[in-house]
Amino acid sequence: MLKRKPFFVLALMAILSIVSLPASAQSHGGDGGFNEVFGLVELPFLLIAIVFSFLVAKRLKGGKFGAGMQLLAWGFLIMAVGHLHMQVDQIYGFNLFNTLLGEVAGRGAWFVALIATWGLSALGFLKIYKASGL
Repeated sequence: MLKRKPFFVLALMAILSIVSLPASAQSHGGDGGFNEVFGLVELPFLLIAIVFSFLVAKRLKGGKFGAGMQLLAWGFLIMAVGHLHMQVDQIYGFNLFNTLLGEVAGRGAWFVALIATWGLSALGFLKIYKASGL
C-alpha cells in the first residue's frame, strides 16, 4: 500500500481539481472555459512534480544524479510560480511583476524567469545524462 500512496494522492488531486475548478473559475469572474480550467488543473500537478523532484534529489544524497535532480526541482518551482502568476493575472487581472517593477521591467523579469526555468531544466538533464555514462 505504501508504494501506491503517491499515485493515490495524484489521482485524488486530479479528480478534485477537475470537479471543483469550473465553478471556481466562474465565481472569480472568469468564463470557466477550457483554457482557464486546464490552466488551473495543471497547478496541482506542478506541485506534485516539485515535491517529488526535491524528494528524489534528497534521496539521491547529492552526487551527479542528485545535483541534476536538484536543478530540475528548482526549475519546476520557478515554472510553478510563473504558472500561478499567469492564472492570477488571467482570472483577477493582477500582474505582480508589472505592479512591482513597471510594465517594461515586469516583462523583463518574466523573461528572466522563463530563461531560469529552461536553463535549470537543461542543466539538470545534462548532469543526469553525463552521470548516466551514455
